[in-house]
Amino acid sequence: MIKHIISGIKAYFGAFRLISQLKLWKYYAIPMMISVITASIIFGSAYGLSDNIANYIISIFPGWSTYSWLNTTFQILSGLIIIVIGLIVFKHIIMALSAPFMSPVSEKIEYHLTQNQTPSHRDTSFMQQLWRGIRINGRNLIVELLITLPILLLKFIPVVNIFSTILLLMVQSYYAGFGNMDYTLERHFKYKESIQFVRKHRGLAIGNGIVFILFLLIPFIGVILVLPLSVTAASIRTIEALKLKNTSIHAT
Repeated sequence: MIKHIISGIKAYFGAFRLISQLKLWKYYAIPMMISVITASIIFGSAYGLSDNIANYIISIFPGWSTYSWLNTTFQILSGLIIIVIGLIVFKHIIMALSAPFMSPVSEKIEYHLTQNQTPSHRDTSFMQQLWRGIRINGRNLIVELLITLPILLLKFIPVVNIFSTILLLMVQSYYAGFGNMDYTLERHFKYKESIQFVRKHRGLAIGNGIVFILFLLIPFIGVILVLPLSVTAASIRTIEALKLKNTSIHAT
């Protein structure tokens, strides 16, 4: 799987050039706006809520108010938890709402890479692509939160919290890559088939998602560029995986 993770990461190196070569930047305008607006709302809320949560915890245990370091610790932990949950919600919102704009981009990339030598795929409308994006990312959001919340509790355990950070990154990365890969998969597979495909290629999803998450740590610029580069990189690797799958089927 490590080989596939590295492959998913390396796909980003050619993404910028491919976007420029195919003149795809104009298709990313609306998704970029969605990213900026959503990020401003979510992370603005996270900044304001961290103090409120810390104060609420202290109010439950009045005796703790005499320890200033406890209040600071709760503020940091509260802020961290809100940011993590905010990242989860953010990525699924932007990927769901951007689906009708990203699917055509992925199709143009597929046409370019395969020279139209791919099997016929499903034609879907704007609303079908939007509903597919909402359905996939809604499902992933619920599953990811159920996995993430127990991992966040490990943050309160010394030493263990180091490993929980790595595990948290892997989970976040997998579901970010999942959403990016589905822009291509929605033309080839139905809902359940796409889930099975990504599970078999989880390394590619994680590799794509790792860079996606790291991009979000870059102030402002990261939020703007994260979708164009990650979707392009995911499309490249997903199309390659589909070609290998089709080749193996024909070979048998």
